[in-house]
Amino acid sequence: MRNAGILARRFLKTTVSELTEKQWAVLSERGCEATDLTHEEARRLVHKLAGEGRHGLCIVSNEAAHRLSGPAVPAHVPNLPKRA
Repeated sequence: MRNAGILARRFLKTTVSELTEKQWAVLSERGCEATDLTHEEARRLVHKLAGEGRHGLCIVSNEAAHRLSGPAVPAHVPNLPKRA
């Protein structure tokens, strides 16, 4: 049982350190919005973009974002107008 506690602490330390590394990206229906973010920066960007009406938002690793073939669209570029 003691080993389980040690393993849990190691896992938590590794997980927390990964969240603070700039290894996260934000994707939307438009493509990659940003890369090289901490998880907290990515979470804040998702919140901001959702408030602007962006859809399909998710946080993924930089590695996963680079594997996707969609074009990079910077977060500061406004949404396209809706079709009539």
